[in-house]
Amino acid sequence: MIPDRSSLTSWLGASPAEDGPLPKLAITAGEAGGVGPELALKAASMAEVCRRCVPIVYGPVGLLRRVARRLDLPFPPDAVDIGRLDPDQVRPGHFDALTGAASYAAVEHAIDDALAKRVDAIVTGPIQKEAWHEAGIRFAGHTELLAARTGTDEVRMMLTSDSIACALVTIHLPLADVPAAVTIDGVESTIRMAADAVARRLRRPPRVTVCGLNPHAGENGLFSHGEEEAVIAPAIARVRRDGLRVTDPVSPDTAFTPARRADTDVYICMYHDQGLIPLKALSFDEGVNVTLGLPIVRTSVDHGTALDLAWQGKADHRSMLAAIRLAIEMAG
Repeated sequence: MIPDRSSLTSWLGASPAEDGPLPKLAITAGEAGGVGPELALKAASMAEVCRRCVPIVYGPVGLLRRVARRLDLPFPPDAVDIGRLDPDQVRPGHFDALTGAASYAAVEHAIDDALAKRVDAIVTGPIQKEAWHEAGIRFAGHTELLAARTGTDEVRMMLTSDSIACALVTIHLPLADVPAAVTIDGVESTIRMAADAVARRLRRPPRVTVCGLNPHAGENGLFSHGEEEAVIAPAIARVRRDGLRVTDPVSPDTAFTPARRADTDVYICMYHDQGLIPLKALSFDEGVNVTLGLPIVRTSVDHGTALDLAWQGKADHRSMLAAIRLAIEMAG
């Protein structure tokens, strides 16, 4: 259910910052044929959002105006026209190389502005990765593009909501490639990045639960090739030397029980679906994707383009509002 406007202060914070200018947020419209334009337009027009930040929508202005007219949404006062598209040629629920190139161009421009400090944070709308592929774009998604454009060697995805937070050791890899990609250094870096980010939000040392890679966390080698003992445990030992509160590798099938969640501030998950399945089961409409390790702030909705709902006024904007809230917190 979409929250009514009176409830939005619980999403965005009780009041705007009292001192200094409002942060400027670049909000990319995402895939033109999906729900991204609607979400960006809705968020940028809300008084509650504008009290907390200056929302600037990045995308093809002609297309955005078409969606705004169709859904009777106000057009935002601040927009950057980027991504060449004939709005009359775009069909809701459909994507192609041109829509992929347009969504990519918007993200590229937003990154340029963030690096130049013309904006304080980026909030990205959902993209269609197949459209990027059709457009000849070599990046698998936002995370890989952001790492390359900012010259960052190590980045991590952390998905967070009011119910759960999960940081991923590996991201967009085929499952068969995951074991070789889980390294001591990689697990250690993920724990440190996630613990630092969560500590800054909570203003206290975080409680970190580390998932094993294998069923039953390997059961002492019975159901594994020793990854828990040879890779994950040494990484945990390293961060514990610095006083971090981190569990031993926990069996993934019991890691997300209510009792464990009550004693966990952030989970360290070895692969994409290990973290995304519980997060989306618990917080599908409220999850936020934040990229750790970057020199700029980037948050994102934690859902796809929802082509079946495109341009119908039915898209749930709670994840976009949560992404904006987190971007404001991180940019402050």
